[in-house]
Amino acid sequence: MNLIFRMTIFMSLMKTSLALIFSALLLHPVSSIAAKLTSPNFVIILSDDQSWVGSSIKMKPEDSQTKSDYFKTPYLERLAKRGMLFTQGYAPAPFCCPTRRSLLIGQTPARHIYQKDQQKWTSNYRKQLSLPKMLKRANDNYQTAHFGKWDMRFDNVSPKEMGYDISDGITGNNTGGGKGSGGPSAKNDPKLIHSITDRANNFMKLQVQRKKPFFIQLSHYAVHLDIFYSKDSLQKTRGIVKGKKHTLPEFAAMTADLDNGVGSLIKQIDKLGIAEKTYIFFLSDNGGRLTMPGQKNKKISRNHPLRDGKGSMYEGGLRVPFIAVGPNIKPGSICRKPVTGLDLFPTMADLASYSLELPNNLDGGSLKNLLQNQGRGNIQRINPFLIFHQAVARKAQTSLRLGDFKLIKTWDGGRLELFNMSKSLSEKNNIAKKLPSKTDELHQMMIQFLGEVGAETSKTTFKKKNQ
Repeated sequence: MNLIFRMTIFMSLMKTSLALIFSALLLHPVSSIAAKLTSPNFVIILSDDQSWVGSSIKMKPEDSQTKSDYFKTPYLERLAKRGMLFTQGYAPAPFCCPTRRSLLIGQTPARHIYQKDQQKWTSNYRKQLSLPKMLKRANDNYQTAHFGKWDMRFDNVSPKEMGYDISDGITGNNTGGGKGSGGPSAKNDPKLIHSITDRANNFMKLQVQRKKPFFIQLSHYAVHLDIFYSKDSLQKTRGIVKGKKHTLPEFAAMTADLDNGVGSLIKQIDKLGIAEKTYIFFLSDNGGRLTMPGQKNKKISRNHPLRDGKGSMYEGGLRVPFIAVGPNIKPGSICRKPVTGLDLFPTMADLASYSLELPNNLDGGSLKNLLQNQGRGNIQRINPFLIFHQAVARKAQTSLRLGDFKLIKTWDGGRLELFNMSKSLSEKNNIAKKLPSKTDELHQMMIQFLGEVGAETSKTTFKKKNQ
């Protein structure tokens, strides 16, 4: 009887356990449970106004012109060697604010001109699925933080509203010593590099202790003007031979301080033992400035070999340093395909095993295939091209990149310029008249897209389709 009683109890417990497991699988599919067990950490490091050639990394390994001839950034060099360097990385826009708004929701600024309330976009912006909200849907254990420059001017939307658990609040250029603050001069915490990095490091440590996956966007105020730097960095940069395009020791020192901040973050990730499950993406919010107060004896453009700089639809305004590091990314790999900051949203969704349907207005595509295949493969986006657009309070311009071809339209006067980027990195050779059919093909794509999203130009406000 004793044995029969025990067997009965055992069978009852087994049935209860199986019922509970079955119930759990119904409520939480296997893919969801697996995602929670394997959810990686994510860190986006966003520098400010850093040129494609604003570091000591050769952005095209075979071309020494594609790095600074003065700045030293050893930690960024190490970061690139640990993962994948993208030779054709683009910011979503050639200015600060629209890039930051776009990164958060994965949409081109053409859909929401930031300088003006376009058809109630300000209120609609808060309704968009954001990066932190998306990750929390993938796994509600994700802890999210934004440190540094927020710069959501005009909307005044807060990090908390957009899904961040922890943040520095609504910050802007002035918070970190922005233009007009009185530089150049030495500071103990130049551009708040040390303090925001320390907060990020402490946040990571806490989440590791709590065994929670995390996402941090660390948005630096450097190397935006004004120029602030540490005394140690300035002393070192003054001992380096100046270049032909970069000659200002104070700016070189600020760049070195930014690099040290990146180094501190990477050291903390290594110390915490989470490098094998943490993805790091580094990029700038736009291209570098063309002018620098106090810079002397400059022989060539600050963004050479790129044309123009911040605010422009030429490469100097849009092409930026772009690096990815993390699990299954081969160290020292190179990707030569055009990518954009808009690709980060679907990439992180893919890597986080996001199982729901993503919004149909995301303009980027997942880079997962490229990251895990040494830069080879294709990127599936809703459109086959990359498009960049600005208007209203800025010089109205649109740029469209399809394959090797890039078309720029300046709306004032309707000027069209076509470049083959595989042959004209400096964009000196306008081939629009030589290839009228290609020019017209790209122009029609541009006009159609702007019409579909209801974009504004200096003379035209397209009516959004299906509105």
